Amino acid sequence: MKRKRIMVAALTLMFAIGNPAVAFAMEEEASELVSTVVETEKESVVVALSETEEESAVEESTAADLTETEQELTAVTLNEVAHSIFYAPQYVAIELGYFEEEGIDLTVVTGFGADKTMTALISGEADIGFMGSESSIYTYSGGAADAPVNFAQLTQRAGNFVVAREDTDDFEWSDLVGKDVLGGRSGGMPEMVFEFILKQKGIDPSEVNINQSIDFGSTAAAFSGGQGDYTIEFEPSATALEQEGVGYVVESLGVESGYVPYTAYCAKSSYLNEYPEVIQAFTNALQKGMDYVNAHTPEEIAEVIAPQFPENDVETITTIVERYYEQDTWKEDLIFEEESFELLQDILESAGELEERVPYEELVTTKFARAAIE
Repeated sequence: MKRKRIMVAALTLMFAIGNPAVAFAMEEEASELVSTVVETEKESVVVALSETEEESAVEESTAADLTETEQELTAVTLNEVAHSIFYAPQYVAIELGYFEEEGIDLTVVTGFGADKTMTALISGEADIGFMGSESSIYTYSGGAADAPVNFAQLTQRAGNFVVAREDTDDFEWSDLVGKDVLGGRSGGMPEMVFEFILKQKGIDPSEVNINQSIDFGSTAAAFSGGQGDYTIEFEPSATALEQEGVGYVVESLGVESGYVPYTAYCAKSSYLNEYPEVIQAFTNALQKGMDYVNAHTPEEIAEVIAPQFPENDVETITTIVERYYEQDTWKEDLIFEEESFELLQDILESAGELEERVPYEELVTTKFARAAIE
């Protein structure tokens, strides 16, 4: 169209050669015609480009929607032994969306005791269990065909505290002799570490009246109701008793016991073999949570995990996080070292809960934790 209009204008000018005035007028008209044509063509090109860009944008948006739709999250159920600020890195990973980033839709269920958490894992109600690793040793020693394997260690110190009826700055472990103490379940990590420390202090556990009949998670309420001279409590229960004015934290089991592989994540061997990519993604998310905790202040950590503990204000959570932070509770990585596993078995033997030691390679794998820090 453009070329045809220009040729017509040129021919018209040729016929007007004999009349300069006409020629001049027609030349101007032709020039305007050519200009108009060019401008019209430019507009056509701009419109065409705009339409192409719009189509491209629509296509990109549609592609993004399809990608988001196609990339569905993998549902994973985690059963945790307790819901405690002691496990801050896990809650940081949840609140900051690290599990979603790794493609996991995580559901967390609280088992209220390692025995209940292990039962949920073995029965298939949970994909991953989070508890003391002694439970995996018991299960393996019992001859389980699909024994759970530990793949990530979260804490490296005990997370419970001795809570007394009266506030004192000069507590001695010998003060417990002959007193009623609300302890933990026989064979569980809280109770075994407590007894391990007593022996380290030269006290036979039989010299202390340890009540092991109260369910995990109910000891604080029992102590508040008047039972016991002392109780062994996790957070936030220990601080809650202080706030009620019925108890006072006088000692940390974490400080006294040293570095102990207190809690770890495990899954059945069959699940590890069938879904290694899920375990890796889960471990990656945890490592991000661990990195955050090790790089931020107790105040910052408390702000992040506060939604997990609506019953506590941020100031209380900060106090608890700081207490755990100062005793070096959390590892820098999730690798469950053999030395830690052997120390765990030392504690089990000391408690009379282990007849025969089990091989580290059978119940621990570090490949997922190592890959998470690469």
